[in-house]
Amino acid sequence: MGLLKTILIIALVYYGIKVLSRIFAPFLIKFAAKKAEQRFGEQFGQFGSQHRKEAPKKEGEVTIDKIPNTKASNKDVGDYVDYEEID
Repeated sequence: MGLLKTILIIALVYYGIKVLSRIFAPFLIKFAAKKAEQRFGEQFGQFGSQHRKEAPKKEGEVTIDKIPNTKASNKDVGDYVDYEEID
């Protein structure tokens, strides 16, 4: 009788947790999403505050913030070999 009682208790706890998780999961996900949004907002706020100090730009004005690094390529790497497919 003790084994049956133990299995019944384990089953009730399992299904109870399953039902409660279905009820409370949306609230927990919303809470986690709000916290993540706040963290991202704080990080973006730090990034955005640097760019807000600049003067507003006119429409159509183009600015380049970064000049790309130009690497010299070595054109004498090898010879081009022309080939034909043989059937």
